[in-house]
Amino acid sequence: MTDLLYSEEEKALRAAVRDLLTDHCDAASVIARTESGTPHDPELWKALTEGMGLAGLLVPEAQGGQGATHREAAVVLEELGRAVAPVPYLTSAVVATEALLACEGDAAAELLAALASGRTVGALAVALNAGPGGAYKAVRHEDGALHGELTGIADAAAADVLLVPAEDGALYAVDADAVTISPQVSLDLTRPVAKVTFEGARARRVTSDGAAAVRRALSAGAGLLASEQLGLAEWSLTETVRYLKERKQFNRPVGGFQALKHRLAQLWLEVVHTRAAARNAADALAKGGDDTDVAVAVAQAYAAPVAVHAAEEALQLHAGIGMTWEHPVHLYLKRAKADSIAYGTAGAHRETLAGLVDLQAPQSN
Repeated sequence: MTDLLYSEEEKALRAAVRDLLTDHCDAASVIARTESGTPHDPELWKALTEGMGLAGLLVPEAQGGQGATHREAAVVLEELGRAVAPVPYLTSAVVATEALLACEGDAAAELLAALASGRTVGALAVALNAGPGGAYKAVRHEDGALHGELTGIADAAAADVLLVPAEDGALYAVDADAVTISPQVSLDLTRPVAKVTFEGARARRVTSDGAAAVRRALSAGAGLLASEQLGLAEWSLTETVRYLKERKQFNRPVGGFQALKHRLAQLWLEVVHTRAAARNAADALAKGGDDTDVAVAVAQAYAAPVAVHAAEEALQLHAGIGMTWEHPVHLYLKRAKADSIAYGTAGAHRETLAGLVDLQAPQSN
C-alpha cells in the first residue's frame, strides 16, 4: 500500500527550506526583484543549492547528487510555491536534470554533475506550454552547429547551458553565451520566458534519442509542478483565512460571515484533494511504476484549476488591499495562471488520462 504521508525526513526538509525562505525570500523583496532587470535571485539559488544541496536531489550519489527521490523534490517545490521564489529550481533541478538522467555517456554525466552542484543552471529548450507526449519545436543541426529559433523557454535567462532538441532527433547541449536570448512578455514575473535564437551555435550531442529524454523531462515537470501549485494554493488559503479573522465589519470579523465560511470550506477541500493528487504523482515518479503517467495526468488535471481558484479567492477576499501592487497576492495569481498552461493544460491532461484508462468521449448524435 502506498504511503502518501510525509516522512520525518520530509518534514525536516520542509522546515529547513521554509526557514531559509522566510529569511531570504520575503514578499517585498520578490516584488522589488520583479521590477528590476534581474528577476532571478542568485543569492537565494546559491543558498538552496550550494548551501543545502537541493539541486541534486534527483541525481544519484554516484553521479554527484544527493540520491533522494521525487518525493523530497516535491516537498521543496511546495515551499518554493508558497514563497513564489524566483529561482529556476523546477526548470533546472527537475526538468533539465531529468532530461540528462535519460542520457548516457560522458557529456551527459559531466553536465549532470554540474547541475547537481547548483553552480551550473540548465534549461530544457522546449516551450513551457509543451506537455508530456505533446508536440514541440526543434532546431536544425548542421556541421556541429544549431540553427533556428525557439520561443517560450522558461528561465532561459538564468541558464548557463541549454538542452536543445534538434530535427535529427538528438538532444544537444549549448552554452547560453553562444546563443541570443531575448526576453518575452511573461505574465509570471518570477518565472520569465524568453526567445532563444541559434545562429550557428556550437553544440555537443548528449543523446541520439532526444524524444525519450524530453518526454521524461516533461513528465517529471508536469508531475512535480502539481506540488508547486499545492504550495501556491495553501498560501492563498492560509493568508486569506488569517486576513478574514483580522478584518472587521459591523464590529465582527469578516470571516465570521457564513457565506465566506462556505467559500473557504470549499477551497479547503480542494486544497486537501490537491495534496493527495500531488503526493501521489511524486510517489509514482519516485517508484517509476506503470501508473506514473496516470498519476501525473490526474495531478495536473486537478491541481492547475485549484491553484488558480485559490489565488482568485485570495485576491477577491482581500478586497481593496488585494488589488494593490504592494500586496503579494498578485504574484500568486500570475504564477497560478502561468502554471495552468505549463507542461500541458488541465484539459490536455484530462484528454491524456481518458486515453490511458480507455475512457471514450460520448458520441454526439
